[in-house]
Amino acid sequence: MPKLSAGLLLFRETDGVVEVLLGHPGGPFWARKDEGAWSIPKGEYADGDDPWAVAQREFTEETGKPVPAGPPIGLAPVRQPGGKVVTAFAVRGDLDLDGTFSNTFTLVWPRGSGTVREFPEIDRVEWFDLATARVKLLKGQRPLLDELEKVLAHDGPDASRSR
Repeated sequence: MPKLSAGLLLFRETDGVVEVLLGHPGGPFWARKDEGAWSIPKGEYADGDDPWAVAQREFTEETGKPVPAGPPIGLAPVRQPGGKVVTAFAVRGDLDLDGTFSNTFTLVWPRGSGTVREFPEIDRVEWFDLATARVKLLKGQRPLLDELEKVLAHDGPDASRSR
C-alpha cells in the first residue's frame, strides 16, 4: 500500500496571471535546493481519513494560516517518483504571506552527532506564476499544475466547482 498524502493548491489571479502558492521544505537536506524542491502544503494520512480534512489541516499547520474560503476543486491524484500518492484540492483565494509560520520536526543534525535540532516543515511560502511554478515544484507534483490549467480552461476564471 503506497503512502497517502493530501494537500492544497491555493491559486489566485493577479493582473490576468494565474499564480499558485508553494512551500519550500525546511531542514538541512533542502536548504540549498530551489528548482524542483518546492511543494504544495500537504501531509500524510491513513486510508479511511478524509483527504479534504487532511489537506485543510496540513495547509494550516504548514502556513500558520486558515484555508481561504472557497469550494475545493478535486484534482486527479498523482503518484510521486517515490510511490507516494498525493490527493490535492485546488482552492481559489488570496493569502497575505506576512506572519506565515510552519510546524516543526526534529532531526539529529549533523548526522551522527547526537544533537537533536528542530526545523520548520516549510521554511518559506511564495506565490509563483504557473511557468515559474513548473520549475520550482517537485517533478512528481507538476501534473497538478496541468490539472489546474485544464479546470481553469474548462470553467473559465471563475473556477469554483467541487469535483
